[in-house]
Amino acid sequence: MDIAKTYNPKEFEDRIYNEWMQKGYFTPKIDPDKKPFTIVIPPPNITGQLHMGHALDNTMQDIIIRWKRMQGYAALWIPGSDHASIATEVKIIDKLKENGLSKRDISREKFLEMAWEWKEKYENRILNQLKKMGSSCDWSRKRFTLDEVCSRAVKEVFVSLYKKGLIYRGDRIINWCPSCKTALSDAEVEHEEQLGHMWHIRYPVKDEHRYVVIATTRPETMLGDVAVAVNPDDERYKDIIGKRLILPIVGREIPVIADNYVDMSFGTGAVKVTPAHDPNDFEMGIRHDLKFINIMNEDATINSNGGDYEGLDRYEARRKIINKLKDMGLLVKVEEHVHNVGHCYRCNTTVEPFLSKQWFVKMEPLAKPALEVVKNKKVQFIPERFAKNYINWLENIRDWCISRQLWWGHRIPAWYCDECGHITVSKEEPYKCENCGSRQIHQDEDVLDTWFSSALWPFSTMKWPEESQDLKYFFPTNVLVTGYDIIFFWVARMIFMSLEFMHEVPFRHVLIHGLIRDEQGRKMSKSLGNGIDPLEIIDKYGADTLRFTLITGNAPGNDMRFSYDKVEASRNFANKLWNASRYVLLNLTENDTVLYTENMTLADKWILTRLNNVVKEVTENLDKYELGIAAGKLYDFVWSEFCDWYIELSKPVLYGDDFQAKRVTKSILRYVLDDILRLLHPFMPFITEEIWQNIPHNGESIMVSKWPEYNEELNFEDAAKKTQILMETIKTIRNLRSEVNVSPAKKSRVIISTENEDMIDIFKDGENYILKLAGASEILIEHNKEFLPQKAVSGTVKDALILMPLEDLIDIDVEIKRLNDEKIKVLSEINRAEGMLKNKNFVSKAPEAVVNAEKEKLEKYKAMLENIKDRLQYLKR
Repeated sequence: MDIAKTYNPKEFEDRIYNEWMQKGYFTPKIDPDKKPFTIVIPPPNITGQLHMGHALDNTMQDIIIRWKRMQGYAALWIPGSDHASIATEVKIIDKLKENGLSKRDISREKFLEMAWEWKEKYENRILNQLKKMGSSCDWSRKRFTLDEVCSRAVKEVFVSLYKKGLIYRGDRIINWCPSCKTALSDAEVEHEEQLGHMWHIRYPVKDEHRYVVIATTRPETMLGDVAVAVNPDDERYKDIIGKRLILPIVGREIPVIADNYVDMSFGTGAVKVTPAHDPNDFEMGIRHDLKFINIMNEDATINSNGGDYEGLDRYEARRKIINKLKDMGLLVKVEEHVHNVGHCYRCNTTVEPFLSKQWFVKMEPLAKPALEVVKNKKVQFIPERFAKNYINWLENIRDWCISRQLWWGHRIPAWYCDECGHITVSKEEPYKCENCGSRQIHQDEDVLDTWFSSALWPFSTMKWPEESQDLKYFFPTNVLVTGYDIIFFWVARMIFMSLEFMHEVPFRHVLIHGLIRDEQGRKMSKSLGNGIDPLEIIDKYGADTLRFTLITGNAPGNDMRFSYDKVEASRNFANKLWNASRYVLLNLTENDTVLYTENMTLADKWILTRLNNVVKEVTENLDKYELGIAAGKLYDFVWSEFCDWYIELSKPVLYGDDFQAKRVTKSILRYVLDDILRLLHPFMPFITEEIWQNIPHNGESIMVSKWPEYNEELNFEDAAKKTQILMETIKTIRNLRSEVNVSPAKKSRVIISTENEDMIDIFKDGENYILKLAGASEILIEHNKEFLPQKAVSGTVKDALILMPLEDLIDIDVEIKRLNDEKIKVLSEINRAEGMLKNKNFVSKAPEAVVNAEKEKLEKYKAMLENIKDRLQYLKR
């Protein structure tokens, strides 16, 4: 049995993936004798290509689904992609700009044709990237949020919610992106603290020589003011409630109203009321029956209601209005003010609160059950702390604006009658108005928020509202793997939609991961130029290396730093596994398929016990979705215990003459390697398959092999403890030899002093290991301490003193001379460093880091000098 001499993933990764596809391993069958285990992919947007965050997300999902498949579940991972209304539309518009065109220069039909072409190109690219990473998705069940199956579900949900009174159309303050020119939901607005200004402005009281001073961060919106509000309990303003003010610049008379919303302690305690441009002012406008004056266009320029400022950009209008107020003597003061400013999550443009007629989902009835299932742990967040974010958002949720002024997306299934104005909401296009019978009807121009369709993803992907076999068997799904940045966008919406239409939760667990950051801890972004293409890593190092890099050290919910040092470490691990496997395979024949456990050595019993424990621990970690911890344990076991120890401990047996002992050790090497590959397969699927196919066994693929299980019969704790003592002894001897710079080829006596009979038996049983692996010429067990050598290097292992005579290791005179030479060099470095640190010019003018480096060098050399003196004193005794 043999594999290639060197590990080269390019030689087998694509070939292996194609074999898995051809054999249908990714496509589970509905089997009443098997338990289902389902994951739906967070559908990537069709706006480009996958980044490192996608790579992590999909690696985690693939680890879980491969593990469950090996445990015997009907494991289904449904893939797909998201049409991403705003983001994709921006890409198409940018493409049009390259040809000197705008969106309005072409028809809606032509625009959608371009969008579908874009989808075909970039969806294929994304799916190929997923395959390159080894993602074992069931491609036969692939979905797209705008495909026929998902579209049918969207229409069903919209019509159903509308008929229940949970979807309505009305004038409300929404978040408006002047760049994307569409409404945004609250979840699509990212807030960040910014340093701005608070302008204090005098509003004259009509027919009186006094003013009311208001404070505002957006003076341009005063063009749409319809009142000034004060708190009814504010003694400062009780005498002017009901009076009229003259709106500066505009000259419009506006009333002073009393409303409990006003915070007496903020600003001046008097606030301007602009119902068309502030959500709180909107509510006051309704309460007090005020006018609604919209002063902005969709591109955030001032409209005709702005008088002389019509056509100006909002910020240019602000500048001119402030200057005008100064000229009129109505600007009292300007203060610096830190406040949260909302930005579009796609283009980062500052959003504008905007009065607009939009479609909304009434959230209170939907939010309540969605809160309960998380509070009562029917849906569990991992880590649990993210449940607080979810609960806080739903407890403070406002109605969800679901209409978008775009062309790409699910068009709202509502038709307006041109004769009577009646709205018909229907899954199919009506041929006439259901109210008056007129055939003069037209469909709503807007599309639905992208998150409306993706909220249905766990069941729309299984052909709901059809009562499909998949839906009956695979729903609900088991775990959702996603980043913490879309808990509000997606997770909450999937939960309340599933509860409303499926009457159960869409998944049991929500496994949250953090962001992938660069080596400096910065978020990867185009603007910083620090993004890394996963395919470049795969091309150079292989998919297994990338996957293991992303998962090692990964803790749920925490961000992680990506570095090429980690990539190299993972590549080295793959090399280590490959070389160790080759050693094992070279010692096996096709007939070596049975595990022999009679007459095992201490080392044999130790490795089986350690493997048994690792199987148990890794399975427990995976059960808790502690993927990074499981990977770390496998790394340590494979590298240190199997490769560095057991393989070395096996060599004296395999290179010996005892046929029976060889047979046992070979069988254990095969057995342990086989289990290692199975345990590692979910993490590193390609290399494990390639090696596994060369091990003598009857399996067709490691993908469908059985997950290792704890076996009490292979537990030899006593033998394992004894082997651990022998390993510590070998390490101690190696360290002692290293301290005195002994060549590995030079043998020496090892003298062990102990009165513990159990320890003596262990050293006698393991004598062959110590001789072969510790460079010992002979092992002497000495009970009488008087006969121990005076000049020897020594260490301790439990109840035993380990000594090696110096005369066996070094020429003492030569070593004394070498140490004296080293002492001279170290003293020279100490004098140099002390001289520099005594130099005032150096200390005062050199960078602090340089000075500190010299201080560290000085301390290091002083420690080296003390060590040399101690060794010289010992050698001269």
